[in-house]
Amino acid sequence: MREDTAPLNKYFSLPKVELHRHLEGSLRLTTMLDVARQHGVTVPASMYNLSGLVQVQDQDPMTFTNFLDKFKTLRLFYKSPDVIDRVTREAVEDAAKDNVRYLELRFTPVALSRAEGFPLNDVMDWVVASAQEAAKKYKIKVGLIASVNRHESPELAEQVAWLAAEYIKDGLTGLDLAGNEAEFKSEPFYGIFREAKQAGLHITIHAGEWGPAENVSDALQNLSAERIGHGVRVLESEKATQLARELGAVFEVCVTSNYQSGVVGSLVEHPLPRMLEAGIKATVNTDDPSVSRITLSHEYQHVCEELLVPMDVLKNSVIDAVQAAFLPDVEKQKLVASLKKEMEL
Repeated sequence: MREDTAPLNKYFSLPKVELHRHLEGSLRLTTMLDVARQHGVTVPASMYNLSGLVQVQDQDPMTFTNFLDKFKTLRLFYKSPDVIDRVTREAVEDAAKDNVRYLELRFTPVALSRAEGFPLNDVMDWVVASAQEAAKKYKIKVGLIASVNRHESPELAEQVAWLAAEYIKDGLTGLDLAGNEAEFKSEPFYGIFREAKQAGLHITIHAGEWGPAENVSDALQNLSAERIGHGVRVLESEKATQLARELGAVFEVCVTSNYQSGVVGSLVEHPLPRMLEAGIKATVNTDDPSVSRITLSHEYQHVCEELLVPMDVLKNSVIDAVQAAFLPDVEKQKLVASLKKEMEL
């Protein structure tokens, strides 16, 4: 994490809501070294050298390829149920320590299962149980989102979707489509996401990050999206911008991730302020906090001090995040009232 920035105290003290955080991008370095020793995973013995493989460094090229390369190493660590339990618990703990009051943690069952060939339903059992127990222990509200990838088969996505619907009562309330939107179309998943919505799952879609603004419209119109992951290219199309405004779609913006993966040329060029000015409901999120070496407090600081978003606008985006959360209305109202009082809104 960056230590050369101004003090984070006023950002840390803010109560936070996160809608877009990937479990697979939240592993602690110390945990990875422990797992490597226990399970014979071949990685550098020092934390410093391991960091270069799994975290974006200041000297790295800020490109999509470099960013995704980190996950090639991360995928080696899901060696046992105990490991998946541990990384889930620690992801929840790390959010709670950053004063996150409500976290939606998304996970990719196929990715977690692949290293050892675990059954998908077992992986989902482990993540759901671990997240529930950690939420209770660390006094944080946690919702789970199952994620599937465009570059994998619709058959796998359908399997994950139907399994996810069985866990709605256990706090797994959403389905996400992620992966390479530049090279893989979303059409094969239309029916799956419509059926998932009918089954009671909420829908969020990665769109308008590496693909054009039209992908945002596609997600809203054809994939039943309530929220858009990233969506930072939406302003490139007035039609997509207008549609997002009309539908009240909420965007899960991840500023540092967008810079590190080359979506924007620098932090100060990020379109978040323009999105807000255009009437887009945009929230602030980490995406992959361990990969990016950040906390949500860091993101709030970047948004206020580098993008010059006023503090009251940031606070209102926290409320927007609650309103867009995949929670029952009664729970949303209670959380909104609590946070407004605490933030003096």
